[in-house]
Amino acid sequence: MGDTQPHTFMGDFRKFFGRGLAILLPSVLTLWLLFQAFMFVFNNVAAPINSGIRSTILWVTPRVVAEDRLPSWFRVTEADLAQYRLSLRDNELLPIDETPDAMRAEVRRLKFKRVWGNNWYLEGAGLVAAIVLIYLAGLLLGNFLGRRIYSRVEGLIAQIPGFKQVYPHVKQVVDLIMGEQKMAFSRVVLVEYPRHGLWTVGLVTSNSLPSIASAAGGPVLSVFIPTSPTPFTGFTINVRTEDVVDLPVPIDEAIRFVITAGVLAGREGEPPSPTVVDPSGSAPVERAAASALADRERE
Repeated sequence: MGDTQPHTFMGDFRKFFGRGLAILLPSVLTLWLLFQAFMFVFNNVAAPINSGIRSTILWVTPRVVAEDRLPSWFRVTEADLAQYRLSLRDNELLPIDETPDAMRAEVRRLKFKRVWGNNWYLEGAGLVAAIVLIYLAGLLLGNFLGRRIYSRVEGLIAQIPGFKQVYPHVKQVVDLIMGEQKMAFSRVVLVEYPRHGLWTVGLVTSNSLPSIASAAGGPVLSVFIPTSPTPFTGFTINVRTEDVVDLPVPIDEAIRFVITAGVLAGREGEPPSPTVVDPSGSAPVERAAASALADRERE
C-alpha cells in the first residue's frame, strides 16, 4: 500500500484556499481593471466636464432666470456668509482678502456643488458628455481630412522632449489593443530558436524586408516570438521560409499556450504532442523536429 499523507486542517485550508483563489482571481482582477479604467475616465475626464458645466450654469442662470425665481442654491444669505467665514477660520485660512461679491460667488459655487453631488444623474452628466465628445472626436478625426490634420498635430507634439520618448510606445500599445489595424498574425509556426534543437512557437506577421531577404539568400518571414506571461511583449526574428514549420493551431490557442507557459497545451481530449503540418501542406507528421530535419536531409 502507498503512503498517504494524513489530512490536516491547514493542509485542506491551503488546498481549498488556493483553489478558490484560482477560480475567483481572474474575475476579481477583470472587475478591478474595469473599475480602475472607469474611475480614470470619471476623475480625469468626467469630473472636469462636470465642473465646466456647473460654472456655465452659474454664469447663465442669473441672465435667463428672473431674480424672484432663482433656485435656492443660487441665493446666498447672510447666514451662509457667516458660516463660510467660520469654516475659513476653523481651517486657519484667514485673513480673508476676498470681496463680498467674491465670497458670495464662492458660497454659491459650493452650495451648487453639494446639490449636484447629491443627485447621481447630475454627477453622471460629465460621463455622458465625455462619451459624446469621444464619439465626436472619433467621427471627426476618422475621416481623411481629420486624420491628416491630427497626424500633423501629432507629429508636432511628438517632437516635445520627454513626450517623444513615451508617446510612440503608448500609441503602439493602444493601437495594438484598440486600433482598427490590429497586429495581423497570419499563421502559427515552429522555428528552431534560440539554437538548433530548441523549438519555439512563433506567429508569422508578414514577409520580411527585401534587404534582409537579399542578405539571407532567399525568402524570409518576419516571425513574432511571444513571451510568457505577456505575449505582446515579445520580439521579432527573421527566418528563411524553408526553416519554419506550420502548426495547425488557431492563433488564440497559440497565445493561450504562451500565456500559461505551456500548461494549457491543447484542448480536452487531444494528445499531449500536437500534430504538425509541413509548409507544403502534405500529410501530417508526428514531430516538428523530425519533419524539419528530414527536409534538410533531402536538400
